[in-house]
Amino acid sequence: MADTLKLVKKISRLADGKKSLRFMEVCGTHTVAIFRSGIRQILPDNVELVSGPGCPVCVTNDDYIDKAIAYSRRKNFIVATFGDMLKVPGSRSSLAAASAEGADVRIVYSPLDAVKIAEENSRKQIIFLAVGFETTAPTAAATVLAAQARGVKNLFMLSAQKLVPPTLRVLLDDAAVKVDGFLLPGHVAVVIGAKAFNFLADEFKISGAIGGFEADEILSALVSLLEQLDSGRAQVTNNYRAVVTDEGNVAAKKILSQVYEVTDADWRGLGKIPASGLRMRDEFAAFDIERVEPIEIERVEKKSACRCGEVLRGVIKPTDCPLFGKACKPLHAIGPCMVSVEGVCAAWFKYGGNNFKW
Repeated sequence: MADTLKLVKKISRLADGKKSLRFMEVCGTHTVAIFRSGIRQILPDNVELVSGPGCPVCVTNDDYIDKAIAYSRRKNFIVATFGDMLKVPGSRSSLAAASAEGADVRIVYSPLDAVKIAEENSRKQIIFLAVGFETTAPTAAATVLAAQARGVKNLFMLSAQKLVPPTLRVLLDDAAVKVDGFLLPGHVAVVIGAKAFNFLADEFKISGAIGGFEADEILSALVSLLEQLDSGRAQVTNNYRAVVTDEGNVAAKKILSQVYEVTDADWRGLGKIPASGLRMRDEFAAFDIERVEPIEIERVEKKSACRCGEVLRGVIKPTDCPLFGKACKPLHAIGPCMVSVEGVCAAWFKYGGNNFKW
């Protein structure tokens, strides 16, 4: 507690007399941790925290969900997924609804669980929904290698992994997104390394601080951001040195690059971002369901008052959406930001964000 009070006082001293400052976190775990620890309430009035596209489920496009549903409805297909994907709405339905209608959709707690399902159901096609950032992508890659080593031929990936750094570039090029610095994702940095974010300072002259997830670690990162602004310099600092190195997890990156290659990717609310996604290399095409058994889906232009895309860019807060807390609640989510436990809207709803400053 003493350290927390010291950090809060330091933040207040560094922020005193400055214009309004906005710092964006781009990690869903940070979003939840900030709410849970009450950090917003203890910051000076001129220091604002805004949530960015840090929830991989939230930034997954409708057409990916539509493909997953279409595969799940095919005979002799099993879809394996993490639980937070079940209620994410596609253009017409959700995996939860497809399951209720008879599709075989199974919740797993690790991609490796899908290998076991494939071995136990050799006459069926098993599809794992590989959704996530750099944090979980190496595990999906390791799962492909494990399936290959064990001779499992009925396991496939429907990939929608995304990369964080290219997204920060897009946010900084967006005139509607106004931030003075980034609270950078500790979990992602563990894999890709602190140096992967140096472009923020080198090219955009904007500050970044890699932070952990305890209250003191988040506050320490905020102190670093304010110190940089106070001195007039921009750099990327590593405030999570206990687990984050400059180069990251070399073994995880090696596995990732062995199975995947960089490609363009569609992000909800941000559109198609060059070199921001992953696809399996040709050597592993036999594990890519979209190449083994392509599926055509009818694109539907869904009309909705949901403003999840603007929330993900930090342009509006969740309570600015006309559906928030009314038609859109965790048990009946209209948009993905209310579905995942790391979704911005879900966090605001659970922790009473309507009463917090932003």
